Amino acid sequence: MTKLTKAFIAILAITGTMILLTQNNAMSEEQKKPAAMPIVAEGHQQITLGAGCFWCVEAIFNRLDGVISATSGYMGGTNPKPSYDDVIYKNTGEVEVVHIVYDPKKISTETILAWFWKAHDPTQADGQGADRGPQYLSTIFCENEKQTKQAIASKAEAQKEFDKPIATKIKMAKKFYPGEIYHQNFYRLNKNNPYCRAVIAPKMDKLKLEDKPDTGE
Repeated sequence: MTKLTKAFIAILAITGTMILLTQNNAMSEEQKKPAAMPIVAEGHQQITLGAGCFWCVEAIFNRLDGVISATSGYMGGTNPKPSYDDVIYKNTGEVEVVHIVYDPKKISTETILAWFWKAHDPTQADGQGADRGPQYLSTIFCENEKQTKQAIASKAEAQKEFDKPIATKIKMAKKFYPGEIYHQNFYRLNKNNPYCRAVIAPKMDKLKLEDKPDTGE
């Protein structure tokens, strides 16, 4: 990818975010409320992943067979009620994440993690693509010791595919705060948003996920 192409994508990404922040003023108070906490039924498992902007990560995992839900939100900071405005302006220490509930009989933790490495560039230490800052850091938040061991093993295996060292942090999960309602299923509902067109759509095509059913529907 040329520097000019990267600059163009960065401009579109910033434009998409600025449009959203402008539209935020016109949104109903209901849309600005946090989404419901995802339900983890008996027999299902959960993991929380940070891989850049949560709109893109959510879009990918919503298309995978065996994923029950993919919820955009925040984790890892100190604010008891983090909001998008807080996080985007780096005021909370939170990471933009996607909380994933999945059926291990249909998709394994190892497969979830394999898609995680495909979903972004884990060697980028300061964000993801044009999205720079601590809120976009590559992070795996694990629920238990077994999942931590699986993440460590998966990271070691994934490193074989990259020349640069993987920068992804592996941490124990903290409290998950669902993002605002308007962030959920963002790609499916806002495909004409400049960020969706410039960043998410090409990635979905590359991963051959664009035509797969969306569990968020």
